[in-house]
Amino acid sequence: MSSCKLTYFDSQALAEAIRFLLHYGKIQFEDIRLNFEKDWPAYPKDTLPLRQLPILEIDGKVFYQTIAICRYLAKKVGLAGSTPLEDYEIDNAVDNVNDFRARLAGAFYEQNAVAKEEKMKIALNETVPFFLGKLEAIAQQNDGHFALKRFTWADVYFTGMHRYLARLVGSEDLTANYPNLRKVVENTESTSGIKEWVARRPDTFY
Repeated sequence: MSSCKLTYFDSQALAEAIRFLLHYGKIQFEDIRLNFEKDWPAYPKDTLPLRQLPILEIDGKVFYQTIAICRYLAKKVGLAGSTPLEDYEIDNAVDNVNDFRARLAGAFYEQNAVAKEEKMKIALNETVPFFLGKLEAIAQQNDGHFALKRFTWADVYFTGMHRYLARLVGSEDLTANYPNLRKVVENTESTSGIKEWVARRPDTFY
């Protein structure tokens, strides 16, 4: 890749898994970070496919949608499946994590204060334990991974997202009481390329 540029906000959230995959694959890229309050209001959103971020530009082609970008990069760097069934197992795990994210985000970003309070109660008391229990069981079945009992981009996706998910519900670490999910994070963050990035990446709130 002669030219690679990632544009997102100055946070981990929806772009960290993309950064992980790029660093894992030793793909050099420009990490463009926007300040949400200062830069985003005036940003030319009509230049974006869906008026949202992240986007990844490779040799002039614009890629968008986090999961689609991750899937593409995973195939480039060898973290995808080797058969349609293996790809299904990985995609299934990623979709589980994304469903969890969507539920939490729906509560956290609710604009009506009364509705938000009720949604956050449901998120904390029902959504979090339900999804973490399911994800923990999957990770246990796969020896500290999310699919195929080996390191795949499903592990990368969860690890890149887990700090953001914790922030959405006011937690420091969602994996604290889930040892197999903790293994997923530890396995990912100790992987060459990703390990070095984690040690020097900016310390952002999300």
